Amino acid sequence: MECVFGLVGNGFAVVAADTSAVHSILVHKSNEDKIMILDSHKLLGASGESGDRVQFTEYIQKNVHLYQFRNGIPLTTAAAANFTRGELATALRKNPYSVNILLAGYDKETGPSLYYIDYIATLHKIDKGAFGYGSFFCLSMMDRHYHKGMSVEEAINLVDKCIMEIRSRLVVAPPNFVIKIVDKDGAREYAWRESIKEPNAPAA
Repeated sequence: MECVFGLVGNGFAVVAADTSAVHSILVHKSNEDKIMILDSHKLLGASGESGDRVQFTEYIQKNVHLYQFRNGIPLTTAAAANFTRGELATALRKNPYSVNILLAGYDKETGPSLYYIDYIATLHKIDKGAFGYGSFFCLSMMDRHYHKGMSVEEAINLVDKCIMEIRSRLVVAPPNFVIKIVDKDGAREYAWRESIKEPNAPAA
């Protein structure tokens, strides 16, 4: 019952994701961060099979870093999205990854942007988007309340509305969510929305 969603506002992009690590009927943990900070000004939110999600997002992160080390300049958000799409398309014909991605970033020249990349390597630049079962509710909420040029407060308020809708309507709703934001000051964690606290491990 995964859910990743995001939107672009006035000078920033925000991505939110559930934090449940689930297999079959078991919840392994409820504090799994599914939004990777690719570099100083990029976020990569992913949903899909846990192994594919972790391996593929780490592979993209390391290659983005490698490009910056080799060339001395970072990839733009559009370039990172096209590279990610290319790697998914290559893998699709060999050993496909079951992973869906929302890539958000901020560039000095073009400002904030959000890219939708699904498991069959479809790439779109969007203003708002979602993956997972929660997308049925998020997309309708964003269709109703989203508008261009939203402030941070308006965007977070909309994200909270989406989270409340998922929790109240999805039959097996994830309890916890993490929200991250990227703007001219960089990519960073904004907040957690928790209804279940992960118990501390007992002392050995």
